[in-house]
Amino acid sequence: MTQLITEGLVRLDANLGASSTEVINRMAAAVVDAGRAVDVDALAADGIAREAKTSTGVPGGIAIPHCRSAAVTEPTLAMARLAPPVDFGAKDGPADLVFFIAAPEGADKEHLGLLSKLARSLVKKDFTAALRAARTPAEIVELVEQAVGAPVPTAVGAAGAAPAAPAAPAASATETARPSLIAVTACPTGIAHTYMAADSLAEAAKEAGVDLHVETQGSSGATALAPEVIAAASAVIFAVDVDVREKERFAGKPVIQSPVKRGIDEPAEMIREALAAAKDPNARRVSSTADVSGHDTMEAGEGIGAKLKRALLTGVSYMIPFVAGGGLLIALGFLLGGYDIALDGKADAILTGNTLFNLPEGGLALYLGAVAFKIGALSMGFLVPALAGYIAYALADRPGIAPGFTAGAVAGFMGAGFIGGLVGGLLAGWFAHWLGTLAAPRWLRGLMPVVIIPLLASIFASGLMFLLLGGPIAGLSAGLNSWLSGMSGAAALVLGLILGLMMGFDLGGPVNKVAYSFAVAGLGTGTVANQAPWQIMAAVMAAGMVPPLAMALATVLDRKRFSLSERENGKAAWLLGASFISEGAIPFAAADPLRVIPASMVGAGITGAMIMATGVTSQAPHGGIFVFFAIGNLVMFVVSILVGTVVSALAVLALKRFATRKAVA
Repeated sequence: MTQLITEGLVRLDANLGASSTEVINRMAAAVVDAGRAVDVDALAADGIAREAKTSTGVPGGIAIPHCRSAAVTEPTLAMARLAPPVDFGAKDGPADLVFFIAAPEGADKEHLGLLSKLARSLVKKDFTAALRAARTPAEIVELVEQAVGAPVPTAVGAAGAAPAAPAAPAASATETARPSLIAVTACPTGIAHTYMAADSLAEAAKEAGVDLHVETQGSSGATALAPEVIAAASAVIFAVDVDVREKERFAGKPVIQSPVKRGIDEPAEMIREALAAAKDPNARRVSSTADVSGHDTMEAGEGIGAKLKRALLTGVSYMIPFVAGGGLLIALGFLLGGYDIALDGKADAILTGNTLFNLPEGGLALYLGAVAFKIGALSMGFLVPALAGYIAYALADRPGIAPGFTAGAVAGFMGAGFIGGLVGGLLAGWFAHWLGTLAAPRWLRGLMPVVIIPLLASIFASGLMFLLLGGPIAGLSAGLNSWLSGMSGAAALVLGLILGLMMGFDLGGPVNKVAYSFAVAGLGTGTVANQAPWQIMAAVMAAGMVPPLAMALATVLDRKRFSLSERENGKAAWLLGASFISEGAIPFAAADPLRVIPASMVGAGITGAMIMATGVTSQAPHGGIFVFFAIGNLVMFVVSILVGTVVSALAVLALKRFATRKAVA
């Protein structure tokens, strides 16, 4: 196996800068110089983005910045002994020992296990003392290889977990049994903090005379705690930055939850809090719906805004496959069956009474086009319900899915669209979460997550959509549609600009959908003599393609301005934008709305104006560049999109560079 660290990756008594960002940049450069990564900026950006989520400084003058990055070619450790020390966010001051852990996205469990062993060795004082005393890089390499080569003790019933406190001798009749606790540790990357928190908690439990069994939900693998161990525990500790897997296993246990870093910084306090919770009949308990993450995480420092943002991003991530697959199938349907297959129920008529062995008059291509279009349309029909359903899931776990989907379906039925789905999902999720916090009789607990909560939350959220919220949102959409219709006689360029701004504003939301509906509604009235409806359709489609294409281009032009997940979304956005799926830009807008949305509107507005001014037409209501056969003046269609894409990409990069506060070193 390739060495994780070499002498060339060690810096002793070095000045690598005055801030954590500078240190990470210099250590990323060392990894690239060693031939273990291909892009300094990308690797440094990923490390800095991980640092921004949770500082990696830990007690004892140590920091472990780490990340997974597509720029890394093999698992690597870089080590620096800093002079002077640099602040990495630890409570006891700056760090003089820094290990930069760089893992490729596809790292195998064996390598990740070795990286995790190193991280947990850093909580051992004799190891860190030896690192500080080493005089040559060769000594550092030898110390690290000894650390990662040593076997890691495991907790009872949890392979790969933290070492448990030693078993107590059998208690006599007059002795009191030692208290027993269980813990779960997990961090976003699952490499360092997961295991360091486990070891810190185990050591604190040992000093407190407590039996502790830890389940590490990290990337190097772990075995779940045995059911009998969970049953015997008097309380559970969740030291996590991500959702606990299979939380329902711990239902009914008193719970203490904090970010994973607190398990490293304050393990003794968490042990004491867990022991106190075990004796408190009013202590918070893991709900029978397996949802503790929302409330407890917010109590541990996550604000309501952060929780809402996380829920919205969850909904969007689950929604995108419906949009992507559906949009491409619709485009394929147009290519095979003609653009008019979407008009006047033609696809339904073709599919009714016909099969592959009884083809319609138009032949096989028309029939397959109708099949592809219908599958795509049905997939796109899940957009709002899926968005709402998985927003609710993020807030209330599985009991929130059914009421969320139902509220989203109601929003679609009432014409409330994307915003209606957001509202419905939030209402369903929060109400389901609240129901899960209520104390229920033991005989009713089994019915709560599968019957009671979905029923009541569906009535609450969908009822509000029907009775109060759906109508006003749908009315707003109708009013905007009427206003647009009244502007049909205005200058073509101004109308194209307005339609483009609307398409770039909420990326598939009500305003976007109003502009799109306005274009589609008039599509059937276009003729050779009156091509205005076809021009409006072209302006709407071209403008809607700009935001995702612009975000994809921006991630290529300046990678370090975007997180790893945004760069991955950027790869998908090329295809989504080309297919006229504006929702491909939603992940970027959700993470940075004040910069992404204005930039998207500028480029989309310019594209819409250019389309109308040059007389480009589209007789297809969807499909993007894949319905080129239905586009009039295809060259200007492409040029207009390219201009808008470049303008939006440059605008968002300029805003990210200049319209932001500088990080404090």
